[in-house]
Amino acid sequence: MTNYVDPDRAQFDAFKDLPRDTPLNMLNLVRFNDLANYPGDHELARDGLTGADAYALYGKHSGPVLDKVGGSILWRGSFETVLIGPPEERWDASFIAQYPDAHAFLAMISDPEYQSAVVHRQAAVKTSRLIRYQNAGPGDVFG
Repeated sequence: MTNYVDPDRAQFDAFKDLPRDTPLNMLNLVRFNDLANYPGDHELARDGLTGADAYALYGKHSGPVLDKVGGSILWRGSFETVLIGPPEERWDASFIAQYPDAHAFLAMISDPEYQSAVVHRQAAVKTSRLIRYQNAGPGDVFG
């Protein structure tokens, strides 16, 4: 069983097979480890950081790269309760990141500064969901 911290090869290939020249939104749902789980040789491995602390470091170091590729946080929310779905499912961080196109997202995750920041995400995250959406615009009805 996977804990859904990083995409697997099939998921990443499916992402890359979608159109790359249209704006996209990425829904992020993240649940933190109680304690950050850094690799044993990492300088922060024995500092006793929480998952939330490590995710804050990820945000601090990856934010400039998000900005550099033209991305932004479109929406951020705080979890309150599950109305429909597994009652034990909860998220510590929920947000929508917006990118000008898939090229920008791929440039971000390939950036050396981002790649050094992602270790904090990997240490912080117990499980997550990263779901790509194409913006359909506002409307007056559901669906």
